[in-house]
Amino acid sequence: MKFEAILFDCDGVLVDSEPITNGVLCTMLNEAGWALSSEECMRLFIGKTVRSEAARIEAHTGKPLTDAWMAAFYARRNARLEAELQAIEGAVEAVRAVHARLGGRIACASGADRFKVEMQLEKVGLAPFFAGRVFSGHEMPATKPAPDVYLAAAAAVGVPPARCLVVEDTVTGVAAGVAAGATVVGYSPSSVGHGSPEALRAAGAVQVMKHMGELPGLLG
Repeated sequence: MKFEAILFDCDGVLVDSEPITNGVLCTMLNEAGWALSSEECMRLFIGKTVRSEAARIEAHTGKPLTDAWMAAFYARRNARLEAELQAIEGAVEAVRAVHARLGGRIACASGADRFKVEMQLEKVGLAPFFAGRVFSGHEMPATKPAPDVYLAAAAAVGVPPARCLVVEDTVTGVAAGVAAGATVVGYSPSSVGHGSPEALRAAGAVQVMKHMGELPGLLG
């Protein structure tokens, strides 16, 4: 199939942010009284917003998930991302190649808050490729696994979802792309912080890449 646009998730697909974000979250949850390992934190929260898991957090900490706690989390998260964030290996080159091939018809459709997404794209040099085409699930009626953010991104690039390729690394994200009516390809390198190839395929990914360098070859 010949795809006319590519819609990218951000965290774990374009930027290697998940270990950083989850490291901050794990530390703060332990400080709040929930003793859990970094591996368990990654398993529970990858692909989800912290607020969507408020009931689970409150049950384990015995404390309400307040706006003040969330503000502290965002501040600590952002500071570490600013200091440590790197692009996913091969992502910058892959984005540059498909941006040229598709005449700029690419977008970033993330479940994260806009400040984080735009800050991360800027930090790793990807912002120019997505200017005006960054979408946050926080600004939609429903975030992933609902399709809203991918439907908005497809509309912005002027391509029906059925002719869009979505790149995702979590089960939640794959479900969102499938629900939007797009073809979804998974990204699952051998590192921590991504859905397994088996889980991504089970969620509806038609193929799973181990390296972002494989992406341009999927355009047909």
